[in-house]
Amino acid sequence: MPTVKAVFLDRDGTLIYEKPGRYLRYPRQVKLYKTAPAALKIFKKLGYEIFIVSNQSGIGRGYFTAEETDKVHNHLQKMLGPCRAREIVYCPHAPSENCACRKPKTLLGQNLVKKYNIDISRSFVIGDKKSDIDFGNALGARGILVRTANGNAQIKKYGAQIKAAKVTNNLLGAAAYIKGLS
Repeated sequence: MPTVKAVFLDRDGTLIYEKPGRYLRYPRQVKLYKTAPAALKIFKKLGYEIFIVSNQSGIGRGYFTAEETDKVHNHLQKMLGPCRAREIVYCPHAPSENCACRKPKTLLGQNLVKKYNIDISRSFVIGDKKSDIDFGNALGARGILVRTANGNAQIKKYGAQIKAAKVTNNLLGAAAYIKGLS
């Protein structure tokens, strides 16, 4: 019987700063949003496991390697300290490869649900793109769109096509929303 409740976070533009159109390659480029640590503390206090699920098409496009991405993730986990993610998973494929793991497809999420015995009906997906919300909905979790990075542009582009349970200014707003439901 699934017992774990989880928060699945997009990485770029949700947890860490992203300049749309630029790819993060080096650990020194990682900069947490100022409100992210407080949000992660709330998730932990509420008993949520934290996972990061990210599309990293720069690997498939040849902009950086999987090894460089792993170094970025190791650095990010150190920055998160006691609120580190239980696991970071990512799709390394270019969009043209039509793989089964690129969000909004659910393979990465399904694998985590199975591996950690996650109760997806009590879980959330938080991201700054429609694909994050679609991923969450397809997985059976509730999606929260943050307005950081790509969020506002996605709202302008897709409007009501984004089927989010909530839209918030940032990750801390998402944490406050989840806390209010508890």
